[in-house]
Amino acid sequence: MLNAEHITVRFGNYTAVEDVSFRLNAGDWLMLAGPNGAGKSTLVNALGQAQSVPYTGRFLLEGKDLCTLRPAALAREIGVLSQRNRVEYAYTVEEIVGLGRYAHEKGFLSHRDGEGKEAVEQALELTGLTHLRRASTLTLSGGELQRVFLAQVFAQNPRILVLDEPVNHLDLKYQQHIFDLISAWRHRESRAVLSVVHDLSLARRYGTAVLLMHRGKCVSQGEMDAVLTPERLKEVYEMDVYAWMRELTEMWRRKGRIL
Repeated sequence: MLNAEHITVRFGNYTAVEDVSFRLNAGDWLMLAGPNGAGKSTLVNALGQAQSVPYTGRFLLEGKDLCTLRPAALAREIGVLSQRNRVEYAYTVEEIVGLGRYAHEKGFLSHRDGEGKEAVEQALELTGLTHLRRASTLTLSGGELQRVFLAQVFAQNPRILVLDEPVNHLDLKYQQHIFDLISAWRHRESRAVLSVVHDLSLARRYGTAVLLMHRGKCVSQGEMDAVLTPERLKEVYEMDVYAWMRELTEMWRRKGRIL
């Protein structure tokens, strides 16, 4: 479905991503994991064809280089949700979500999109935003605004979702809700997900595979148990991740017994 071949991103003399390759098949949810500064978000921005991220190597979608696709055609294939989204004008929630349908409009300055209204309605319902559809996005919390932009990507209806910390600003309830939605979404037709995560528990719970990065390089990739080993995580995170996770789990167990 999607191949990344020898992706390297340099900003002057600084190499943010160095020779990273991976394959994303239909049905996959590939988690990009690693500490801050590992190059995860830079890799995602390069895949999203951000103009501020010059790269060498190739992203191939079924053999076609993403660089050759027009923006609307690219948007029909890949939907990107970044960590930080801003709105500077008083658009309503529904208007922002509806912008996800621009790639499906027929022709220049056309507003013919037969499935657009239904797609927006479904996206609002899935993300729990139906009751806020008329609200100004300037009045929303950070978590609510993140859900608006996720709904926009759902309405866009691409084949591949590229998510950079998609639940970073959300309450626990919506973290689970959004990840469950994304998991269900990828099982429909030929779809796949690539997402940056910091929470390794979420990566294990929802991911089908993981690419572990450190200092711009791919340390290892493949199945969770094969990649996220105690030794490798200790090397990358410079701490005993397994011991820390066990300590947290035991704390919750003790509190549960006390209550």
